[in-house]
Amino acid sequence: MFERFGDLPLHVLVIHLAVVVLPVAALTAIAFAVLPKWRWLLRWPALALGLGALVCAFVAKKSGDAFVAAVPQLDKLVALHRSRGNLLLWFVLAFAVLVVIAFVVLSGPTALASGKGAKATNSRPLELVVTAAVVVVGVVVIFQTIRTGDAGARAVWTGILPK
Repeated sequence: MFERFGDLPLHVLVIHLAVVVLPVAALTAIAFAVLPKWRWLLRWPALALGLGALVCAFVAKKSGDAFVAAVPQLDKLVALHRSRGNLLLWFVLAFAVLVVIAFVVLSGPTALASGKGAKATNSRPLELVVTAAVVVVGVVVIFQTIRTGDAGARAVWTGILPK
């Protein structure tokens, strides 16, 4: 199921989507967390992109596993890329959970002029902790996406693994 899309390995297609969606999801969630006045606009996109990032990371991992299973001689060449991708999946899972929590917990004005329908949280410390967690894990997701992609690109294009 995760091996091919037409004549191409699915992994080759999915990684390009993941390299775009994961950082965009992280940046959107960070903006949602740190810009209370924009939460009315960013709440749903942050949730959709956060969950979409999890799907992208999962499909990238599964398609990568299928790609290596189909071409076993790649196993040693992509070992570092594979281990970084496995770690990235866990980071993205934590990120998606945090985005759902932020979606529920973080308050802010709504698009309605009256402000009716605004989510209200009575716990300022909880908002600060959730905001900090979204920022930190979002930055980690961006960083790990870059590291994982770099290791994969080096394995494919130069055959030299980064240290």
